Amino acid sequence: MVTATARKPWLVQKYGGTSLGKLLHTICSSIIPQYAAGNNLIVVCSAFSGTLKASGTTSLLLQCIAYAELGVDSQKRLIDVVDLIKDTHLNVLEAFAKSVGIAAAPSQIHEDAVSSVKKECEGLKRFLLAAQIVGELSPRSKDRVISIGEKLACMIVAAALTSTGTPAKPVCLDNIISAAFGNSIHDQVAALERLGPKFYHVLADQISGRLRECGSSIPIVTGFFGIMPDSLLHTVGRGYSDLCAAMCAVAVGAEELQIWKEVDGIFTADPRKVPSARLLSTVTDEEATELTYYGSEVIHPLTMDQIRDACIPLRLKNVFKPSGHGTIIYPSATNPTPISPASSTSDDSDGPRVTPLSSFMLKNGYHGAEQERRKPTAVTVKDDIILINVVGNRNTKSQGFLTQVFDRLERNKIPADLVATSERHVSLAVQAPGDPSALLRLKDELERFGQVGISPNMSIVTVVGHKMRNMVGVSNEILSALASAQISIYLISQGASKINISLVVGADDALAAMNAIHSEVLKIPTHKEQENRFIPGPWLY
Repeated sequence: MVTATARKPWLVQKYGGTSLGKLLHTICSSIIPQYAAGNNLIVVCSAFSGTLKASGTTSLLLQCIAYAELGVDSQKRLIDVVDLIKDTHLNVLEAFAKSVGIAAAPSQIHEDAVSSVKKECEGLKRFLLAAQIVGELSPRSKDRVISIGEKLACMIVAAALTSTGTPAKPVCLDNIISAAFGNSIHDQVAALERLGPKFYHVLADQISGRLRECGSSIPIVTGFFGIMPDSLLHTVGRGYSDLCAAMCAVAVGAEELQIWKEVDGIFTADPRKVPSARLLSTVTDEEATELTYYGSEVIHPLTMDQIRDACIPLRLKNVFKPSGHGTIIYPSATNPTPISPASSTSDDSDGPRVTPLSSFMLKNGYHGAEQERRKPTAVTVKDDIILINVVGNRNTKSQGFLTQVFDRLERNKIPADLVATSERHVSLAVQAPGDPSALLRLKDELERFGQVGISPNMSIVTVVGHKMRNMVGVSNEILSALASAQISIYLISQGASKINISLVVGADDALAAMNAIHSEVLKIPTHKEQENRFIPGPWLY
């Protein structure tokens, strides 16, 4: 474990690409320096992004990979996209220099950063043009291309901090997997299969050594953490930078992991769809994981596994409102009196302030040692769902029916989100695949042993609450709320998870279902209902 200096606690902050793209000046000139004053700070960066992910650096790098695989006919388009990536990052550097008044006389730090960005992009261009001749990139080569986005972001953030008086060093983690498990892909795959989630604990030990090399400078760590045996995007997914931040927190025994976004934290529902949604001060780690899976972009599930084992709280913060408390997620196995979140402001106390977990959780609706709730916590919606109904033929043996159905799903790489079964019937809610032909292949294969019906344009509405299975009457409240709103339900799933009830409804009814449940089941009145409570009457004075 890395040793903290000057009795300062360790704090890990992760910034998303959109936050860095919009508010680099605020982050580097205000937020990070304020927290660095009272903490040993580690910053993890995603690749820069714009308002839409499709225009972000990672998406542009994926375009580069696609053009490289199309062959030399796409050479000009490939060069244009690489040049766009380079120009975008150089413009960010220039804009930051102007904002802090060093554009007229650029410092050596600024010039070195510009040179590094150009060098990295030219290297990327040469690599992809060489790959274009072959017309193919291996999964590991694709990982190497994707890693450039985080590397460029860390170069810029480190330069921005250092140029304004906060020493920082970029830390690239693209080779920590080979350092931990050797260069043999076979050995890496074997380690991943043998260790499971503990694979990432070993990587945390490697990260610890890299952080120690930074000395008194703030480590600016790439969210991309290595060339995985079967591609990092395939193994972990687009949320890999959250997982990297969690491993950094584990590596130093951080008092808190902060993930900075453009929202205040976790709400009872999506506030863009439910105007009366309320910010939640806290949720359990199980609730956060469930909300992420069923549509809310909260946190990567593997991230929760890491901090749960290390008993590290996670806080979601808003870059637009740095002073806000956000939403804190205490691990289930946390200590009875966890330390309070790290603060950007100093106080006169010698040690960290302590918030007793039991009273804090009780105040927010979690009762007893089991943290049971008396009403659900939140409701979320997952769109682009397809409902598949399969009725087995009479000559199909019932014990092999489900095996055959799930074998076809696996073969076509279509995971099932929800399942309801009887002896010869099975209903599946699946995410609409990116490749439409995959669904057609699946339908043809399933029709060999049964009748198949496919209903597109569906959504999954999920009600989440800790220990919700023990809430008497909650299922009736949900069904009654949807019935009152005249919403048809096509599939219900309860019991597989202790903390959620999921229902499939038509996509056109998803918004109405969400609002009905939020008002009638979570007991949070709509804005109109709140206004009606304050209608002036014939007051007496």
